[in-house]
Amino acid sequence: MGKRGIVALWAALGAALALAAVPLDPSASPDYQAVVHKFSLIEHDRLKPGSRVVLTPAELNAYARQEVAEVAPEGVRNPRLELGPGTATASALIDFGKLRRAEGKPPGRIMAYLLDGERPVTITARIRSSGGTATVDVEQVEISGVTIEGRMLDFLIHSYVMQAYPSAKVGEPFALGHRIERLDVQPSAVGIVIGR
Repeated sequence: MGKRGIVALWAALGAALALAAVPLDPSASPDYQAVVHKFSLIEHDRLKPGSRVVLTPAELNAYARQEVAEVAPEGVRNPRLELGPGTATASALIDFGKLRRAEGKPPGRIMAYLLDGERPVTITARIRSSGGTATVDVEQVEISGVTIEGRMLDFLIHSYVMQAYPSAKVGEPFALGHRIERLDVQPSAVGIVIGR
C-alpha cells in the first residue's frame, strides 16, 4: 500500500502530527499552508511552553489530500478525515491493485481479481495521549461496506500491517517529540499542547 500505507497514514494520525518536515508550496491551498506553518513552528521548537496549536478539520483534510497525492498518486482518491471526541475517522476510495503495482509488486491473476477496482474504505481510530506519548488504536476498518473489527482486525493489523510497516505504532505508545505534551482530539479541531 505504498511507502507509508493508507492504514498507517491515517491510523497513525498521531505520528503525522509528530511532524515530518514539509516544504511550503506557495501554490498550495491556504489551509495546507496554514497547517504546514504550524507544523514548522512545532518542529523547530519555536513555541513557548504551555502553547496550544489548533489544527482545524479543513487544515487536516488539506494536509491529507496533499500527502495522499505525494505518497499514493494512483490508487487513492477523495481522502477525507472526520474528527470525534478522541477519535479520527479517515475514508477514501482505494484501488489496492493499483497501489500494489505502484510499489513494484504487481499481484498475480487471482489476487488482481480480488484487489483491482476502487473500493470505499473507512478507518476509525481512537487516539489517546498524555505525558509526551500517544497511542493510536484502530477500532474498525470498513471496506466496501464490510466491517472488520475485533479479533479479525487484530489479526489483520498484526499479520499484514505490522509485517509490511514494522515501524508503524498501532496499539502501542509512541513518543510525540518536539515537547508535545498531548493531543486533544475533538470534533471541532485537534489541539496540540506544548509541554514545558
